[in-house]
Amino acid sequence: MTGRTIEVIVSPKGETRIDTRGFAGSSCQEASRFLEQALGTRAAEQLTAEFYQPAVQAQPLQQQGGQP
Repeated sequence: MTGRTIEVIVSPKGETRIDTRGFAGSSCQEASRFLEQALGTRAAEQLTAEFYQPAVQAQPLQQQGGQP
């Protein structure tokens, strides 16, 4: 799995954009929600291909071997 990053870009006009990378499914929206709330009203949203990928869920590890 690649690293997860949230990048905040501020234009010379003061407009901001939030780019997320390494998130699958809607987890990107959950991770960046606090920034969106701090920055104010959203003007637009562009979803990436990562948004449409299923979120990876951790599965419990099973130990091999044991008593017969």
